[in-house]
Amino acid sequence: MDQYQVKEIKDRKIWEQFVISQKPQSFLQSWNWGKTNKLIGNKIFRLGFFRGKRLLGICLLIKQSAKRGSHLIIPGGPIINWDNQSLISFVSKEIKKLAHKEKVWFIRVRPELLDSQKSRQLFKDLGFVSAPMHLHAENTWVLDIVPEEENLLMGMRKNTRYLIRKSLKTNLKLQTTIDPEASKVLKKLQDETISRHKFVGFPEKLFRILLETFGQDKQAEMFTVKLGQETLAAAIIIFYNQIAYYYLSGSSDKSRNIPASYFLQWQIIKEAKKRGCQHYNFWGIAPTNNPRHRFWGVTIFKKGFSGRRVDWLHTQDLPLSPLYWLTYIFERIRKIRRSL
Repeated sequence: MDQYQVKEIKDRKIWEQFVISQKPQSFLQSWNWGKTNKLIGNKIFRLGFFRGKRLLGICLLIKQSAKRGSHLIIPGGPIINWDNQSLISFVSKEIKKLAHKEKVWFIRVRPELLDSQKSRQLFKDLGFVSAPMHLHAENTWVLDIVPEEENLLMGMRKNTRYLIRKSLKTNLKLQTTIDPEASKVLKKLQDETISRHKFVGFPEKLFRILLETFGQDKQAEMFTVKLGQETLAAAIIIFYNQIAYYYLSGSSDKSRNIPASYFLQWQIIKEAKKRGCQHYNFWGIAPTNNPRHRFWGVTIFKKGFSGRRVDWLHTQDLPLSPLYWLTYIFERIRKIRRSL
């Protein structure tokens, strides 16, 4: 019988070497994502799963003490061999032990595991249920940026290519920074975007900490587009192991008649290529091709740059307390109200 052990990993080098050696992998299980959440005020756990001295898997868990119920989340993980049934069973048991010790209502997981009947059945057999809400982007749009710039342009939708070229003939200027103070600019633009599209945004504290953690390690940068003294669009891009992630963004109402967003995306793609990235992850898109979905507009925008759809397994919950179902009902109602 396989003999596994679980140990807390305190060595950043060991953690990062394992994460970037795996495919697929995600910045959501990176050392800096754990650090970011710790600075936000969440309790984190970095577990390593070993057989002898060999590290076979890792799992970053984040404890969230929300009003709707204390719980552990595992974004983009665990990172393990999902064909190794004995390892999966061991990891599941160890995560449950930690959850009971922390007295949480449930565990919420959104693994970097492609959506399929096999994946859904795997988690069902472990006692999980389909979560009422998503955890980070599940339906994503990814562009291969290895080809030359002109080839990338030719692969785009005609209108997208036209607007990029039009933007290059304007007086738009690009600025980049890792200064945490720049978070105020992005927060203002995000607020304007929220007022237009009616979604729940992120706190400025997150923007600031991302630039302090990922930014200081050259794993993130904030891009802003200006016309004169007016900032029209901004985004924090995470660069992690040859993938650039379009993670957080915002735009001004004044940018709607100016191709600032197309200019921004093209500049990010070019910078990602310079950094040796092979893929550009546009992050979330609508889950279906329903034109009435609230994210349909941004989905059309992202798809215009060409690429392919990548659907990860929908978020899974492991109930550990009868109180979990109060959370389930609350989040189901909230999802309906937000038209998600």
